[in-house]
Amino acid sequence: MSLFLPILIILSIFLLLKAVYSYLWLPHQIQLHFRRQGIGGPPRRLLSGGNAGEIRRLFATAQSSPTTGLSHDVDGRAAPHYAHWSARYGRSFLYWFGSQPRLAIGDPTAVRAAMTDTSGAIDKLGFVPTSRDLFGEGLVGLTGEKWARHRRIVGPAFSMETVKSWIPEISIRAANMLHKWEMQLGKNSEFEIDIHKECHKFSADVISSVAFGSNYEEGKRIFELQEELLPLVSIALRSVYIPGFRFIPTTKNRKRWRLNKEIQDSLQRLIHINGQKCENSKNFLGLLISANKKEGKDQIGTQEIIDECKTFYFAGKETTANVLTWSILLLAIHQDWQIKAREEVTSICSRDRYPEIEDLNRFKLVSMILKETMRLYSPAVLFNRVTTKDVKLSRINIPAGTLLYMPVISIHHDSELWGPDVNEFNPLRFSNVDKGDNPAAFFPFGLGQRICVGQNLALVELKVALSMILQRFEFELSPSYVHSPRLLLTLEPQYGVQVLLRKI
Repeated sequence: MSLFLPILIILSIFLLLKAVYSYLWLPHQIQLHFRRQGIGGPPRRLLSGGNAGEIRRLFATAQSSPTTGLSHDVDGRAAPHYAHWSARYGRSFLYWFGSQPRLAIGDPTAVRAAMTDTSGAIDKLGFVPTSRDLFGEGLVGLTGEKWARHRRIVGPAFSMETVKSWIPEISIRAANMLHKWEMQLGKNSEFEIDIHKECHKFSADVISSVAFGSNYEEGKRIFELQEELLPLVSIALRSVYIPGFRFIPTTKNRKRWRLNKEIQDSLQRLIHINGQKCENSKNFLGLLISANKKEGKDQIGTQEIIDECKTFYFAGKETTANVLTWSILLLAIHQDWQIKAREEVTSICSRDRYPEIEDLNRFKLVSMILKETMRLYSPAVLFNRVTTKDVKLSRINIPAGTLLYMPVISIHHDSELWGPDVNEFNPLRFSNVDKGDNPAAFFPFGLGQRICVGQNLALVELKVALSMILQRFEFELSPSYVHSPRLLLTLEPQYGVQVLLRKI
């Protein structure tokens, strides 16, 4: 006993000194390091997780009421902490999640350097355990050699050659959606529809078909479960992660456990049902199953297949569905552009022919409309990276272990980059403004080697769906629509998007 007490005292002093060093001394030194370079930021508040509590309050305030009118100035709602603090401290500033420093970078040159770094000094930030319930250990959250292995396996499923072969199937899925609309219309001249829900069903149907050899009905429960899980993950990502807390049986944790288990079980059943018929195909599931049976460095296990399916079921549907939703909203508001886009589509493939790859390449106005949609309502609101060693970005010396926060939506809404009409819908800015000298001014799918693997599928799917809708329907915004963009993991309309459809 006499020996135990001194050891306990020494251990307690050691832990206390370690805590003081980690939570007080080191953050203070990091703050001084950035202040010497002219970079400030909001005060770090020890009792509310650094600035995490303030961030949650800013989000709650931003999303507490709809926008005034139909303003496309949405970066203050999608990234309210960046909009609030950058107005005070400049494009780049330091803030904190617990004891972790986060450097916000709004300078496109620095963003490009960070996103395209190949030195190993900057890496993707892995998911915290709570977010893995939604994405699993899939490609989006992997790092290092494991990411490289999964990318080699998954990449061929989304090559342009493979995606081209899916165009007829995507067109059929779009035609099925349009046929349902025609049946709902019946003999009426117009009817109201929530286009956001319809776009999600369509995108889910496409993902189920081209990636899994399935259909929306088979995968419907997985999509529903992921939508139910999404708000829980979103809250967790805005909170300081406390190791071990996810194992405490709180109400939210129990719900998360239940949803995650059901998603796992549903995916296992889907893989079992569709695995054999997909095995020799070039679709997403087929490539994963083939890799499962390989020997060597490119083999993946059964749980890895489930994790990749988790990621793609969510990311593949969510991004495309929301961009399609926002593009229809913008064309419903801006009737002149809707008319021009319809004229382009019908002049290239009439009113009744499904678009083919050559047609999609000729849709110049449609392409500009989709780009402008992704600028105003970017599917990825932000990108995160972490420094693995000391690095210099655009004259800023950044110590190892610093998280880099890059606000896509705010850069896309920067008047210095895009002009005084930055918050207006103007697709022509993509016809005569060359952003090639600084691609970080517009990067909805990311930059560098970690650019979104599914962007080919997303762009083809968007062009097919939007062109076929324009072929058959006119649409305008319903008086019941409430403009309230909000961020969960992607930017979505909080109350849906109600439009009035009329058959042409």
